[in-house]
Amino acid sequence: MKVALVNSRQDKAGVNIRLHIEQLLASDPDGRWQAQGRTYEFSEVEERLIHAGDVDEHIDADLVIFLSRHSSVNPVPVLTVHVTGNFGVADLGGTARTLAPAAPAMMQATLRSLAKHCPEGYRVSYEVTHHGPTALHHPSFFVEIGSTEKEWTDPVAGRAVAEAVLDAVLINAVPLIGFGGTHYAVRQTEIALSSRGAFGHIAHSREIAGLDAAMIRRMQEQSGAVAAYIDRKALDRDVFDSLSGMLDQLLIPRLSESELSAMGHLSWDTYQSVRAMAEGVSPGARCYIHDMRKDGILSLIRANPVLIAETTKSDEPGLIKDLDVLPVVHLSTRDNRFLPDFITYDEHSSQIINDLNTLCVKIIRNKEITATERDHLIITKVRFDPKKAREQGVTPGPAYKQLAAGRSIEINGRVITPAMVSLCSETDIHIPGLEKFS
Repeated sequence: MKVALVNSRQDKAGVNIRLHIEQLLASDPDGRWQAQGRTYEFSEVEERLIHAGDVDEHIDADLVIFLSRHSSVNPVPVLTVHVTGNFGVADLGGTARTLAPAAPAMMQATLRSLAKHCPEGYRVSYEVTHHGPTALHHPSFFVEIGSTEKEWTDPVAGRAVAEAVLDAVLINAVPLIGFGGTHYAVRQTEIALSSRGAFGHIAHSREIAGLDAAMIRRMQEQSGAVAAYIDRKALDRDVFDSLSGMLDQLLIPRLSESELSAMGHLSWDTYQSVRAMAEGVSPGARCYIHDMRKDGILSLIRANPVLIAETTKSDEPGLIKDLDVLPVVHLSTRDNRFLPDFITYDEHSSQIINDLNTLCVKIIRNKEITATERDHLIITKVRFDPKKAREQGVTPGPAYKQLAAGRSIEINGRVITPAMVSLCSETDIHIPGLEKFS
């Protein structure tokens, strides 16, 4: 990858960052900084970068990174990344209602690298799309030091940003567009640092009411985005509903933070297939991906519903943890009720049924009173019955708590045992081949 690094002579932060990148490259005879398969070319301009339209017209590069300063009315030490453009008027360079091409994956890689190299006292963040230049021919983004001259000229910050740019490592990113939040896009930043979600253009909450379908489509196209994320808490209900309607009209999927976190290592196409299968099981179903790491033919399997229900009653967190070693997706309803339906690779479907049976039987036997009769697992449950307790003359209060905890009590010289105030129930689950799970 050929990377063009562009700074302005009048921008002290940009000069600071460039100086440290040049020093790192010059002190690297073994080519460490080329280890990521990137080569670098420097370019310097006189004017402010926000007005440097067409600066890359004659640059031979795959990516342009602008080295710059960040200013704020509420200055804090911060290292930021963002793509350029204007959703409305062009108060800070560029052209109104125009967005530059973004580089979500590399911007996320740089953000993560900034977090790794961030000096004490600084924080890292995305910024929303908010200034020029817009007339750019290559994917690009700004990397900045903020927010006052003290930070712009700080050699520690300059070195940190230089190392972050050179150290940035691409992951299997999922390119997104973002909606809602403040200038520093807090939720989008957290998502990019903790998941594969990589943002291109991000619209501030105040911009969203003015967006139309054409601008949202432009955000998607210029970001190469496959989906959108909405910071729901940052938007009024009417604005959220209008935005959701436009995304639906444009057939742009919406992903929540939990979905992005749960996506695991799956490619976007495979994840889309998983979502479609889950929707067929239960509208709005949630997908939780475990040890699935490749593309392949998917299969929907259904485990024994009674066995799954009893296992989740006994120890749902334990079951979910144990699923992490299996190539499965477990599903839950929109309101998070565990479903007996699982998605796996077609080649593993028969084995997964056996593995699920094994896990469930193990959990139930560890947590419940059980017996086995041929292919039947019999679960016996004993629970405290307030009605029986009253019939024995036990009044509600501490005595109920002791009996429910399995301790006997004494009333007027009579010993009341837990068995005297309990109900027993049995659940019989037929599991073909149960002897294999013993």
